[in-house]
Amino acid sequence: MKEVAVIGVGMTNFGELWNKSIKDIFVEAALKAIDNAGVDHIDSMYIGTMSGGLFVGQEHIGAVMADYLGMNPVPATRVESACASGGTAFRQAYFEVASGSSEIVLASGVEKMTDGVDVTAALATAADQEYEVYNGVTFPGLYAMIANAHMHQYKTTREQLAAVAVKNHRNGKNNPNAQFRNEITIEQVLNSTLVADPLRLLDCSPVSDGGAAVILCSMELAKQFTDSPVRVIASAQASDTISLYERDSLTTLKAVSDAAAKAYKQAELKPDNIDIAEVHDCFTIAEIVVSEDLGFFEKGCGGAAVEEGKTSLEGQIPINTSGGLKSKGHPVGATGIAQIIELYEQLTGQAGKRQVKDARIGLAQNMGGSGASCTINILEAV
Repeated sequence: MKEVAVIGVGMTNFGELWNKSIKDIFVEAALKAIDNAGVDHIDSMYIGTMSGGLFVGQEHIGAVMADYLGMNPVPATRVESACASGGTAFRQAYFEVASGSSEIVLASGVEKMTDGVDVTAALATAADQEYEVYNGVTFPGLYAMIANAHMHQYKTTREQLAAVAVKNHRNGKNNPNAQFRNEITIEQVLNSTLVADPLRLLDCSPVSDGGAAVILCSMELAKQFTDSPVRVIASAQASDTISLYERDSLTTLKAVSDAAAKAYKQAELKPDNIDIAEVHDCFTIAEIVVSEDLGFFEKGCGGAAVEEGKTSLEGQIPINTSGGLKSKGHPVGATGIAQIIELYEQLTGQAGKRQVKDARIGLAQNMGGSGASCTINILEAV
């Protein structure tokens, strides 16, 4: 297989984009990536979208976006894996370039969530409809179960959950594309509206619109476009039971640990070789559990690690330097690509005030639902 590089990135602001359609949002991000890469064509494109049909009544997303971008007859494929749609789209684009089938491929993600649909119901389609949703369980409820189990088993505290949100907002303040560029305090998190005990409003990622896109090409071609390509050194994916009740443990996301093991093996790395990580903090407990399942901390120690500053910009393993889903926003189809963009900017020294010193290797972990699907992509500065 060929070596693959990311050579250009582009994204919209994340937030409530009332004056833009899903097509407008996608095209803005895609054109920025194409311009940033300096390419004059693409051979193929992948678009991660969780639920265009429910959010805006639009399916056949691949063809729609190729048309609106003016790229016909370039093949365009819509990719869906719930909230992991973006990361999975990136993985498919990576394989197309690595196989030699195409030289230059656009990997993107987009979602328009604020046009009036019942967002809770739309997102719940990523859970088990017959056993979980039928009985009234929502995603805040599912992650509340995970949080309660983790707090009971490992004595994780409410303050440690809140510390995740505080840290990510501190990072997001310096991200010009973030939905919420304001710092918050532990007290504000603890006093925010209760959503599903123990999770409160400021433990939850927001409802967001947004698009993100990257350009991938073969490493041999990359140097025609940039002096600082970022090499993709691993791309892995795993699945788990969709229902929490079928799992052996509520405190481990097995799809994450399984995908991580594959990715580390591909890259010939260990967790302590990773300089920065973007992880799927749809709820604060998710970042804690994922940080453990990625091998950054022992099981049960993720909460204390956040509280002690080990995941801050200056910490042992900076996590969610972009602000994460919590501050940057979570337009579900676009999230996985936005994570790749943050790694690209960090590894090429373009992250501004949130830049991590000497960052060379970055990991992006994107998951669907309550962890039933997970993609992990590892990138390296060249």
